[in-house]
Amino acid sequence: MKIIEKAALFDFLTRCQKENLGDFKQVIAPRRSDKSDDVLFFDNWREGAEFVIDSYRTIDPLRMLFYMARERILPAMTSDEKWLIVGVKACDLQALEVLDKALINADFVDPLYEDRRKNVTIISADCNEIAPTCHCNLVNGRPYATKNFDLNLTRLDTKYYHLEVGSEKGQELLDLMQKNAKISRNLEDDLNTRDENRKAIEKRLILQNKQYERSQQYEKLKATDLTKWVDEAFTCCGCGGCTNICPTCYCLILNDETSGEIFTKDRSTDTCQLHGYARVAGGATPRPKMFERFRNRYLCKFSYMQSNFGMIGCTGCGRCIEVCAGKIEFREVVKRIMSFENVREAANV
Repeated sequence: MKIIEKAALFDFLTRCQKENLGDFKQVIAPRRSDKSDDVLFFDNWREGAEFVIDSYRTIDPLRMLFYMARERILPAMTSDEKWLIVGVKACDLQALEVLDKALINADFVDPLYEDRRKNVTIISADCNEIAPTCHCNLVNGRPYATKNFDLNLTRLDTKYYHLEVGSEKGQELLDLMQKNAKISRNLEDDLNTRDENRKAIEKRLILQNKQYERSQQYEKLKATDLTKWVDEAFTCCGCGGCTNICPTCYCLILNDETSGEIFTKDRSTDTCQLHGYARVAGGATPRPKMFERFRNRYLCKFSYMQSNFGMIGCTGCGRCIEVCAGKIEFREVVKRIMSFENVREAANV
């Protein structure tokens, strides 16, 4: 394990962008919004911009860099262009694991998604701050990465980062760093500092979410009486903001954009929160009522994805709370629904 000075790291990233070190065509990292200090979003690396790689997660999920909101899939627009994405948080890495299982498996492979996964190197970074809606601890997550990264950064102080390799691509990147930036060996004190910093931020996160603590028996969500879901969905307007910003949602709609002799298909992200979702030619829709669509999103995250992929689809990023036009507190809904004693037999749902 190694340590690197912040100035040296940022200089290395600038050189990757300007000089194509490592053959990277794009370097992408969280940048602070010009309109709000509280908002971070992924942007192309450039000198002079305020990049913040070790705060909390971006407003936009990592998914949007791998699974575009709208793109042409036929003819397939594949590319071997290499990207370096910096400052990725543990919640987005967890989401990427869900997407990997959904989009790259024995029965189905999404060629565009697979292509990007192969050509992207990820530098994750511990959270040194938490957003008011962050709640990864409620879904067995942590505000720092333990897997799914190529290289991870942990800020030791205002000057240095601790480096941890997580894959072969990460080792290759570290080797490249050592050739182009000053890197030192870590000391035992550095590891102690890393661990103490992680404990401190985790303690803050646990305290923030104390009021939302609940059981992990998510089967209760499916068994709760439907009248409870009607109450919870009262202010939902069905805008689909929650699913569009969710890091694990991947529903899509295909459009025929053929013009002339070339058969063309485009896909766009879709959402189960819209009345027309999965509507058939005769006009029938599987969930005509708002509360049914509202309920489906929670069951998808905590039941259906668990059944399909062996892991729940909520990573605790809290983005759905921030974007909700109805001011619905996701954490409160899960806790209330799971606390109801008036439940039906799951078989009758």
